[in-house]
Amino acid sequence: MIKRLRVGPRMSQIVVHGDTVYLAGLVADDFSADVAGQTQQTLAKIEAYLKEAGSDKTKMLSATVWLADIKTFDQMNKVWDAWVPQGHTPARACVESKLARPEIKVEIRVVAGL
Repeated sequence: MIKRLRVGPRMSQIVVHGDTVYLAGLVADDFSADVAGQTQQTLAKIEAYLKEAGSDKTKMLSATVWLADIKTFDQMNKVWDAWVPQGHTPARACVESKLARPEIKVEIRVVAGL
């Protein structure tokens, strides 16, 4: 069974298939924030979306982080490290990438269990 939440014309923000939750790549709402602020906003959104799907951040399986500038890696990680539950860290990749809009500094995608 597939359940889609926050369905739009182009994509769903949340898809649940079996016991797995797939989130779309998520970004901050306030693009004027620095990378730490955008990371905080994005992680709060991830937490809310996982809750909406019936999961939580302790059940994350994997995460992909895209940074517009890899030089901000430490700033992003400071926020990530404070947010991610110790002992429940997901498999994670982090790469530098040109993002959809120049003011977006970070995008994060998560896959989690139910």
